[in-house]
Parts: sequence; structure tokens; C-alpha cells
Amino acid sequence: MTLVIARTREELAAERSSFGTIALVPTMGALHEGHRSLMRRARGLAGTVAVSIFVNPLQFGPNEDLDRYPRTLTDDLAVCADEGVGLVFAPTVETMYPEGRSTGVTVSAGEMGTIVEGASRPGHFDGVLTVVLKLFNLVRPEIAVFGEKDAQQLAMIRRMVADLNVPVWIDACPTVRENDGLALSSRNRYLSPPERVTALSLSLALRRGAAAAPDGPAKVLKAARSVLDEAADTEPPLELDYVKLVDPTTFHEVDEDYVGPAVLAVAGTVGSTHLIDNTPLYLTPEPPTETR
Repeated sequence: MTLVIARTREELAAERSSFGTIALVPTMGALHEGHRSLMRRARGLAGTVAVSIFVNPLQFGPNEDLDRYPRTLTDDLAVCADEGVGLVFAPTVETMYPEGRSTGVTVSAGEMGTIVEGASRPGHFDGVLTVVLKLFNLVRPEIAVFGEKDAQQLAMIRRMVADLNVPVWIDACPTVRENDGLALSSRNRYLSPPERVTALSLSLALRRGAAAAPDGPAKVLKAARSVLDEAADTEPPLELDYVKLVDPTTFHEVDEDYVGPAVLAVAGTVGSTHLIDNTPLYLTPEPPTETR
């Protein structure tokens, strides 16, 4: 399949009519093996895979890494061609926000956008949902594929699609990790070798926490925090943002007696790089205490 590249709304509209069923993989570029896994998943779900490549300014705060976020369009297009992508939409900021970033109508993420990751990144999820809805309206996919690494984002996109009756099926792929356990992220390239070693504490904390799932929520959090506390005393240190055990649908923290599916979510900064990670787990009832 020949890769078609659209840079404007007009080019996208002209090309879209030549494709049948589309599975969209929205990205900000700097594509890695995690993105490839999404493309492969999409290829099995629809006749055409479409990939959007757009660094969305609305989801970056004033002190975040918008200006230095990696932009590697030439390499990204080669990845898309290698994975059999049929359509790439790579718009400019002016194409996506012709009336300006601060003056147009945006989507509100609601209360769910102000907790966990949203608590430390005000407005982030408003920007995510706004650009995703715009991409859905422009590309008009039947299916969209996202990664479970951004679990809160995934939950909110599913909520938006349901609440606003958006006719797009949301599919998800498991987090892809390096051999050492570090979750793949475009931001990993910022890490120096010592910072990368510290960053491994995030995935280690998740594994330790998940192993404690049979003992209940309190033990899960205690096991995860013990790893993260040690990482805070290393050099370079991990600056912990949060470690939370949440309901996978609402992202509210679960009670100490909660039983059922949950997400253990962590975030922290190493050097100047903000990293997030999570793992799904299932909390079982605490076994009864033996009496004699």
C-alpha cells in the first residue's frame, strides 16, 4: 500500500474518500516500538491504518517540554511506511487551531481531568480530549487505537466517546516495555544513563505493588512506596509526583476494602523528565483470619 500524506484539512478530506474502514492511531510523533504495536493492532481491525502526527500545544503546561518535544517527521514517516500505514495526517498548529489556541471552543475533561495526573497538570486532559475529538471529526475513523500506558487518558477518551455519542470504537494495546522494564516513551530519549537507572524504580514499584495484590490495597501501596522512597534517596533522585491505586473507569482512589479490578499508577520526575507508568491488577478479598 502506498503511504498517503496529508498536511491540510483539504488534503485530508480529498484523500479520506478513497479509503474504506479506517483505524486511527493518534500520536505526537517520535515513534517507537510502542507506536508500532498500535499500528499492528490497527492493521488487524480495519482495511486502512491512519496515523496522525501532531505535537498538540493544548496539552502542555507553561513550564512543560513543548519546545523541546522531539519532532522527527522524516523518521516517523519511514516507520509508518514500514508498518503498512495507508494514511498519515501531519497537520500544523495553524491547521488544527485556525482561530488560535486560546480563543476556540475546547472540550472539558470534567472532574476526572483534575485528579491523579490531572492534579499536577491542570488543563492537560482538556487539551488531550480537544485534539482527539478534532482528529476524530477530521479523519472520521471507525476505530481508534490507544496504548494502556496512558491509562487515565484512555479512560477519559472512552468516557468522552460515550458521553458525546462519538461513533468511534476505542481499542487499546498493553504497555510495551524495554527489556529492563522501562515503559517505552518518546521522552525516554531525554534520560542520561544514570537517570535511566533511577527511572527503572517506577516499573519496579509497579511489580512489587502488583505482587502484593492478594493482600489488599494498603499492602499494594506500601510495597510500591517502599521502592519509590529508596529511589528518592538515589543519585540522581526520583522526585515522586504520585503513587495511587485507582478504579480503572473513574480513576478515583479505591477504599481499603475494595475488591475488583484496579490500576496502580505512578508518576515522577528524573532530572527534567516527567515519566508516568501503571499496571492493571485485581484485588481479591482478604483471606479470613484463622481462629483457634
